[in-house]
Amino acid sequence: MFEPRYQLNTNLLDNIVRIKNLISELNTQKFSDLVLAKFEKDSYAISTHASTSIEGNPIPLTDVRKILKSAPSHIRDTEKEILNYNRALHRLNNVLKKGPAVSKKIICDIQAMVVDGLIDKKNQGKYRQAQVVVNNPKTRQIAFIPSNAKDVPRLMDELIAYLEKEFDSTDPLILAGIFHKQFVVIHPFMDGNGRTTRLITKYLLARMGLDTFQLFSFENYYNQNVSKYFAKVGVLGDYYEMSSRIDFTDWLIYFTDGIIDELLRVQKLLNASIVPMRLAEHEKIIIEYIKKHGSIAKNEYSKITKRAHSTQILDFKRLVDKGVIIKQGKAKATFYTLVNK
Repeated sequence: MFEPRYQLNTNLLDNIVRIKNLISELNTQKFSDLVLAKFEKDSYAISTHASTSIEGNPIPLTDVRKILKSAPSHIRDTEKEILNYNRALHRLNNVLKKGPAVSKKIICDIQAMVVDGLIDKKNQGKYRQAQVVVNNPKTRQIAFIPSNAKDVPRLMDELIAYLEKEFDSTDPLILAGIFHKQFVVIHPFMDGNGRTTRLITKYLLARMGLDTFQLFSFENYYNQNVSKYFAKVGVLGDYYEMSSRIDFTDWLIYFTDGIIDELLRVQKLLNASIVPMRLAEHEKIIIEYIKKHGSIAKNEYSKITKRAHSTQILDFKRLVDKGVIIKQGKAKATFYTLVNK
């Protein structure tokens, strides 16, 4: 049975507390739908670029954005990697519901998406049937020999069982971090292991309660120093000689450092998007009326303004678009109230 070793030391606990505080700050802030949509779209591009770049994809972020926007049909493998990863991101976003922490089906489905059209069909969405080795990305020498293929199903079942057992009792940051490293250690697929584990880790992190989860690209932190990431997440030697000695503590500190770094980046960008709202005099009249009376209808507005009827309709629409007021009722019974902040 899989029972990971780690210490909840001061550094790790401090990181967890800081992450919770940053999430709370982000969740209490209000941003317009337009701003959130823009940042969500960009976060998909950043995540896609970062995770594929870690694996050696040379396409720069500017070109990744263009590829995702145009989705070309005649593409090279490097471009297909980009489109595959982005498709998997969207797939995970659609299944982010309460339920099992993770399942074999979700893992295999995501790996199949990641490597679609890039490797043999027999190795898509299925655990590996052969031995693999992990090379040092710099020297290209063998750095780690994962478990035998025959042991992969058991090891993955144990990892999934651990997540299910600890789902409601262990901090999701700890669970996501442990899953990430142990998945890399097991190396369950012939290809696509790194991209798959980062995607499933993202799925697990959604349990943090981060309302702006779609803006979150934790892969970006790893891509800033790929050598350090590989050194922290990986292990050296033969699986059967060192698996029982793995301590996850150092990795978990690095893992949570990365989440803090990414949350600070998101917070800075979102705060920079907030501009003071300038209201015209006629807009202030509408707002003050609602504050005094609780709501305002079109006929009531007509009594306190000299603006043309067609313009009055636009006045309400603009305030709705700005997220200041909300439309209630229908037809002649339509009225407007302030949006609760």
